[in-house]
Amino acid sequence: MSKWFPSVQAIRSAKLETFVQVSLTATLFLNVWVNPSVAADPFRTKEARNIGDKTEAAFKAIFQQGDYKAAEAYLQQALISEPNEPLAYAMKASLAYTNKDWTTLDTYSKKTLEIGQKLIASDPLRGNIYTAVGHFLEGAALVRRQGTVNGATQALSKLQEVYKYLDKAQAISANDPELNLLKGYMDLMLAVNLPFANPQQAIERLDKNAAPEYLADRGIAYGYRDLKQYNQALEYVNRALKATSNNPEVYYLKAQILRGMAGKEKNQQLLQEAVINFDQALAKKSQLPAGLVKQIERERRKAAQDIARAQR
Repeated sequence: MSKWFPSVQAIRSAKLETFVQVSLTATLFLNVWVNPSVAADPFRTKEARNIGDKTEAAFKAIFQQGDYKAAEAYLQQALISEPNEPLAYAMKASLAYTNKDWTTLDTYSKKTLEIGQKLIASDPLRGNIYTAVGHFLEGAALVRRQGTVNGATQALSKLQEVYKYLDKAQAISANDPELNLLKGYMDLMLAVNLPFANPQQAIERLDKNAAPEYLADRGIAYGYRDLKQYNQALEYVNRALKATSNNPEVYYLKAQILRGMAGKEKNQQLLQEAVINFDQALAKKSQLPAGLVKQIERERRKAAQDIARAQR
């Protein structure tokens, strides 16, 4: 496990608080593990697993349309009709995190862990993946209850459990696309924020072994954005947009990338293009979480102010 999990001493040298915050914010990406165009298995063409219709519908609402409200409705049905699908519980917990509903996050993180553990007997690969996810979500809930400082030690213990079960899943199928999508996102988030990590390895994991492709592309775009390598980020976000052209969150990501490019290159045309993409995201604000809408509006306003200042 040590090859995946950095030592406690290394973590301390990189600031424990930063590590915990970065690690646990990866729960925001736990709802990006699916390709809504395939009903039986969104990841695998071989040894496919079956996912319920309501869970799949929730996936489509999130990943094709970026429609959180529709996803919530479908998930409520999925939890009743498909009670043994751990991804439904993980999705529910992840949406609760996005909505800052800490009670619901606590409830469904525990349920994800419970169902993941039960699944190990019949499907060791996915069982271990979702047991890891359950521990990850519980760590996020713990930090929200106790705060970053007070919850840091327990959160690190949870992260050790996360990587232990991901290692077990990797031992079963190292090239599994579902595993590599999840782990690629997690490793990339750590790598772009911690000095001792290698972001290129995480990017290669997403690029070579993760599926579905458009979600891997989106993850790589996030990574290059945070590394301020904006040309590469723009390339990958455009790839993601080809498959998810109705998703406002992808336009938001593109707007952020263009704004970063504009600042780096002192290019007002790029900044204007960023505002256009912010507006495309906000055109569908009714289907996004309120907190996310406020964030997009705030960044759009700052970009517009930069344009106005440059024109004086």
